Amino acid sequence: MFDTMTITKAGGALCGALLVFLLGAWAAEELYHTGGHGKHSEQAYVIETGDDEVAEVEEEVPFEVVLASADPDRGERVFGKCRACHKLEDGANGTGPHLYGVVNRAVASEDFGYSGALSEVAEVWTPENLNGFLESPRNYAPGTSMGFAGLPDVEDRANLIAYLANIGS
Repeated sequence: MFDTMTITKAGGALCGALLVFLLGAWAAEELYHTGGHGKHSEQAYVIETGDDEVAEVEEEVPFEVVLASADPDRGERVFGKCRACHKLEDGANGTGPHLYGVVNRAVASEDFGYSGALSEVAEVWTPENLNGFLESPRNYAPGTSMGFAGLPDVEDRANLIAYLANIGS
């Protein structure tokens, strides 16, 4: 069937094919290499993309302006992220304290085991304090036991605060 000569021929064919492939790759690299080394390495042409222009800095709108145009109906949808731990019924605490009337309520005023970090940063849950806390609870009140990452979008925070303000009034 197979003898040593057949195996030798197959091995030689593989080595020959590899040699042809490597020589072809070397020749193609020499033919099509566009430079990058030496004194002749400057680019032959430049495509203008407009990246050299400084991007316009978007001015940050004050939170009060965003809050004034907030939509409580959209805030109700954002509250879905809070629903797992917080309840809206007065006095019905969940994993977190109830949020009924939380806007302009004293911090840690309810029957709930708050972490001391919250009372150190604010006395009243004003819309501005809620905005800072909801953006990043761990950055706003280091040491807080709230394990929520936060709401990065200022419009989501404003809509949620408008929704919570309507619930408690």
